[in-house]
Amino acid sequence: MALKHEQTAPYHSAQEALRVLDTVARHSTGITDDELARESGLGAERLTTLLRMLRREGYVEQTADGAYVTGDALARLGSTHHREQALHDKLQHTLDRLRDSVGAAVYISRYVDGEVTITQYADGPATPSVNEWVDFRSSAHATALGKSLLGQLDHNGRRDHLSRHRMARLTSHTITSDKLLLSRLEAQPPTVPVLDLQEYAIGTVCAAVPITAGSTAGCLALSLPVAHAHRLRRAAETLNRSAAPLLLSLAI
Repeated sequence: MALKHEQTAPYHSAQEALRVLDTVARHSTGITDDELARESGLGAERLTTLLRMLRREGYVEQTADGAYVTGDALARLGSTHHREQALHDKLQHTLDRLRDSVGAAVYISRYVDGEVTITQYADGPATPSVNEWVDFRSSAHATALGKSLLGQLDHNGRRDHLSRHRMARLTSHTITSDKLLLSRLEAQPPTVPVLDLQEYAIGTVCAAVPITAGSTAGCLALSLPVAHAHRLRRAAETLNRSAAPLLLSLAI
């Protein structure tokens, strides 16, 4: 099943961050800002932004003399032992911070073996997660995360999925026409968050953005009670801007 590789802003940021990280890793005794700019080919302002993110995520550290070296988080992810647990912990830490930043429950979802799967999420008393009243695997047509994942497949991949999962009407807002859904997925710009405005459940609105690393479609999503629907678009924009660190963790 082929993916449509659309290059979003978070994807570009993650690729640039990887370039910076690779450059730092080649200098075991440390590298200065000026040397980094020269070797990475990035402008000073952009490099400063990326270094701030890499330091926050623990991938690089700054020594007493101002040089940059690789950080503990990179060492943990780079280790072949316990890598899976280290990645899970790193993603969870980032999700927890993002939940608090956007004031919403947040989720990582991936399309694995032809099915929608929630791999991790972060919620809390003030940011409750969605009540999964219908299995997410059979309701991709109605959820923001499902539509984001389907949108990253090619046309045949989408058709295959819809042939295996009937498009049930879950609320009065649910799209049940495969022709309409496919046309909307085709027209959806990859840089614009996918929304679910009470299509999956009355009382809940959601948004999702792609975070595909490698050959598996993935997305980052959030959910809000409908009483907070006025915050959805701004929260979705924050979600989009915050996707790069998660993409980076998946790519390392």
